Amino acid sequence: MLRRRWGGEPRGRRGDEGAATVCAAVSAMALCAVFAVVLTLGQATIARHRAGAAADLAALAAAGRSLYGEAEACDVARQVAAAQHARLVRCSVRAEIADVAAEARAGPFAPRIRSRAGPSDAPLNPVPPDASKGQGQGPGAPTGSGTATGPVGSTAALPPVPSTVPGVTGVAP
Repeated sequence: MLRRRWGGEPRGRRGDEGAATVCAAVSAMALCAVFAVVLTLGQATIARHRAGAAADLAALAAAGRSLYGEAEACDVARQVAAAQHARLVRCSVRAEIADVAAEARAGPFAPRIRSRAGPSDAPLNPVPPDASKGQGQGPGAPTGSGTATGPVGSTAALPPVPSTVPGVTGVAP
């Protein structure tokens, strides 16, 4: 015969009392751990994107001021990076090409991103390699539209490009 305790349950049987509480506590801790990992990945992504944007903008600003010297170009790049809540780590300007590195901090992360900016080396008017095959015409021969296609980089067939300076139009360099 089993004796009963004060609560009226038999003394020899211990049920699943508190098992739901333990399951709920373990589930809550697991959910908090997943949430912490997601927040950490979010901070890393934000820091990476902020540093990339700051480096790109700083490189463009430095390339735009490259004709005024490396000191002024890098000073402008520093100001642009600071406006993006980042720090300019490295800056060098050779000819018209700016090479910068920016670092942005978000939480425990501080990624450093490198960016370059300068004039494009791509030709303005590339001639496809198979354009002259079978027609007896080489590069530079007149086409049916009356415009001439010159060698690679020629601006003979390009329309005028509007300039950023008011009242000035011309062909892109």
